[in-house]
Amino acid sequence: MQPPGFWFRERSVLASLLAPLGSVYAAATARRVARPVGFDPDVPVICVGNINIGGTGKTPTVIALLQILQAMGVTVHVLSRGYGGRLQGPLQVVERQHSAADVGDEPLLMSAFAPVWVGRDRVATARAALAAGAQALILDDGFQDPALRKDLSLVVVDAALGFGNGRVLPAGPLREPVAAGLSRADGVLAIGTSDQVAAFRASNRAPVPVLAAQLKPLQMGLSWQGQRVLAFAGIGRPEKFFATLRAEGAELLRAEALSDHQPLSDALMARLELEAKALGAQMVTTEKDAVRLPRSFRQKVMTLPVRLDWEDEGTLRGMLERVLPERG
Repeated sequence: MQPPGFWFRERSVLASLLAPLGSVYAAATARRVARPVGFDPDVPVICVGNINIGGTGKTPTVIALLQILQAMGVTVHVLSRGYGGRLQGPLQVVERQHSAADVGDEPLLMSAFAPVWVGRDRVATARAALAAGAQALILDDGFQDPALRKDLSLVVVDAALGFGNGRVLPAGPLREPVAAGLSRADGVLAIGTSDQVAAFRASNRAPVPVLAAQLKPLQMGLSWQGQRVLAFAGIGRPEKFFATLRAEGAELLRAEALSDHQPLSDALMARLELEAKALGAQMVTTEKDAVRLPRSFRQKVMTLPVRLDWEDEGTLRGMLERVLPERG
């Protein structure tokens, strides 16, 4: 399901009515994060988390951090809970062996860039990665979980949406109050256009550095200009993907917004294929959705990969360099 509109309105009767439930949720989160820190892996742990639920841009952030750390000569592994996957772990994701149904779509996508481990038990998963030679760990999500010691915590936020109405689930889109979350963070990464990031900074006086980045299409020698497409996406905000395609010059004849992580069944894909043929359009989707495609459709659907373009990568590198010598 897509998030309800009242989550992003400053005033809403429904949000006010749900506020007591939000207080209960916030209290439960506060109790969880107040537990003593668990396992210390004795290597740097970089947490990429969020205060909002849903698609803030954690996966492209993890991929970007992987590439930066690898360029610095660090052997880095990713830890994930494997949301949407059936396997309990801990296990290393093998791209040719596992499916999104096994390990989740995001771990499967990230495994093309670095070793990725999935498991419901974060401590056991961290131990497995360490035994395999990890010199640093990126914790995908887990900002509200004290199971592992964290050396650097980045909160990722969609600059266009910010923290919504500032309320906690179900009254708003937050897992915990903003002030409580940012008190444990080392930085905020606001993803959006320059104007969106400027507006976010003006309306959110964060007590930590606010980094900025934009999601930009990966240039692969393919022009989307004038390309007639049927686009579909099962991510947090499908409209962002559709807007990117339009900005690249594609002619969107059909835009199918799916639920986040929605399974791409044979029946669904057959319907989309018939519609695309009737429109004379090429089917196109995101990288994250592509790993969930049935094998029979993988050659029929194009993808539009996106990567983070940092406003000031040097600031982020400085934060990483301060962590690495201390814990490495």
